Amino acid sequence: MKAYVITMRPYLMFVSGITGLVGMAFIPRLSVSDFILRFMASFLSYGFGQALTDCFQIDTDTISSPYRPLTRGLISRMQAFVTSALGLTFCIAIFAGGNLLNLLLGAAAGSGLATYTYFKRRWWGGPFYNAWIVAVLCSMAFLSGGQSFSHLVSAPMTWVLLSVLFGYANFVLSGYFKDIEADRATGYHTLPVVFGRSISAWTSDGLALGSAVFAAASALSLSGTTPSAFADLVRWVFFLAAVAVSLLAQMRLHRVTTDDGAHRALVPVVHSYILLLSSIAIAQKPEWIGFLILFYAAFIIVLRVRPAENQI
Repeated sequence: MKAYVITMRPYLMFVSGITGLVGMAFIPRLSVSDFILRFMASFLSYGFGQALTDCFQIDTDTISSPYRPLTRGLISRMQAFVTSALGLTFCIAIFAGGNLLNLLLGAAAGSGLATYTYFKRRWWGGPFYNAWIVAVLCSMAFLSGGQSFSHLVSAPMTWVLLSVLFGYANFVLSGYFKDIEADRATGYHTLPVVFGRSISAWTSDGLALGSAVFAAASALSLSGTTPSAFADLVRWVFFLAAVAVSLLAQMRLHRVTTDDGAHRALVPVVHSYILLLSSIAIAQKPEWIGFLILFYAAFIIVLRVRPAENQI
């Protein structure tokens, strides 16, 4: 159990947690029990999905992440695969309980996870291929409230999904900076491997900018919906903090010269993603302010106790 939990990367399950939360924030009415179940499914889905994709990436992880249980042989590939598949099925079932359309989306996301390694090997595929799967998670959380696809593709959800897509694609691309040598040695032709750090950093800048712009578009489309001046202030504090941290991340990314130093840029990328989506969630559900502050505090604590400092 301990080995599998380490494989799940608990410090990054906050990424899928906030992704599901921002989708649920647009559900008009949500009972406490539904909130708990769907948040749990969102939170755990990253861990199950990460462990599943690890089953197909042992070659590069052996070089860049030798601490991981799969590379050390503490758990087998079959154990991780079966546990992950069962866990993801559990998460999909929870979302499908609110909307059967999520069975289709869940199957698509599962297929995406199983085929992700193929696209990671190609510089044009990795970041956005991974990001659309996370955008599907946001969509499933939203649709679990009984909404239709027409609601999903209308403003402001369109802006939210685009912010998720670009924000997570940037997380994936910046994450490649810590595995360049391992990816090169094992035939993963990621953007940094093929074009180098400089071009990849400028591409990352564009993704970060896109995520912030789409989040701002969502905020503008929600203008006037926040019921109190305090809630409006808090959401803009979260938004501006996200932008500030994102600027820090991008400046650090341009200064990365070795794989071991990439985590200094990657950490604020994750902080910015969580803060940005939290600002959108607060605009829709100001009563979640206390929970989201605790959520962010818990992320900071769990991130600090990760097993390897240079791995995110």
